[in-house]
Amino acid sequence: MIVPVRCFSCGRLIGDKWHEYSRRVKQGEDPGKVLDELGMKRYCCRRMMISHVEIIDEFLSYAELAYKKRAQMAWGQTP
Repeated sequence: MIVPVRCFSCGRLIGDKWHEYSRRVKQGEDPGKVLDELGMKRYCCRRMMISHVEIIDEFLSYAELAYKKRAQMAWGQTP
């Protein structure tokens, strides 16, 4: 999914911290420590960051396949 801009529970802005959080966790840092350093103290905001799954790239690949299939059908080719 697309990164939420605000926490669903308290409404605090969290979207601006996603790229830094994601980059540092991929480098092997402890997620809890990264969240502390980014100033995210509330449980609800921490939950939003930790439980977020980045699946937009998978959705886009399906959209590309559907687009190619429609283009083939428009030109009279079989998929």
